[in-house]
Amino acid sequence: MASVPAPSVETTEPVNAIGRIFGAIVSPKATFESIAKRPTWIAPILLLTLASLCVVWLFGHRVGWRAFFEKQDAASSRFEQASPAQQQQSLEAQVKYGAPFVYAAVVISTPVAAVILAAIFLGVFNGLGGAKFGFKTSLAIVAHAWMPGLILALLGVFVLFVKDPSTIDLQNIVASNAGAFTTSESPKWLVALLTSIDIFTFWYMILMAFGYAAAAPKKLTFGKAFFTIFGLWLVYVLIRVGFAAAFS
Repeated sequence: MASVPAPSVETTEPVNAIGRIFGAIVSPKATFESIAKRPTWIAPILLLTLASLCVVWLFGHRVGWRAFFEKQDAASSRFEQASPAQQQQSLEAQVKYGAPFVYAAVVISTPVAAVILAAIFLGVFNGLGGAKFGFKTSLAIVAHAWMPGLILALLGVFVLFVKDPSTIDLQNIVASNAGAFTTSESPKWLVALLTSIDIFTFWYMILMAFGYAAAAPKKLTFGKAFFTIFGLWLVYVLIRVGFAAAFS
């Protein structure tokens, strides 16, 4: 009697780091399912940090740190009250030490922010949502959900080349949020509110929702994950606006 061949099981090769980086943007559901099975995070964090450093470096060459700090000082009432000699001394110190500080902040802030967010979402989804994924999975989700930041960096490079350098704001190079429509006279609480309403921030939240739903499919739907993330973001915005109003 002839033996019946066993049905073949289709296997797929694990998606590599580069494939995941682009897949998070163009095919998030399948990509985050892969990430949930085999979480990785170093490549996206490293690439996003390098992209941010490139934008900051180009800003320093196209706009110049002196021009940047002069613009910052012009909006400071404390700086205006200082004597001309004190103003010059302060400006020289800002130019000398400010640029290295910005570069250091970029290098540190991306991984630190990713770790903090991953820990928060781990606690919320595991503690309140009943999910059972680990910290490495949470960190991998956050890191890959930030990959639209590479598009933001490319847009920033484009803006730095085509826009009048005197009109470029380092904190909002690409006008992707409503804060781009405010002026230097706008209340700080309003600026804090409007800059929080950002296209890329919502994109990040949508991708994180895909990620956490993939990490705990029996406990989290996309909608539940998204509205949980959105609720935490809303609390952050309210705190940010409150601080801006209290100390302005």
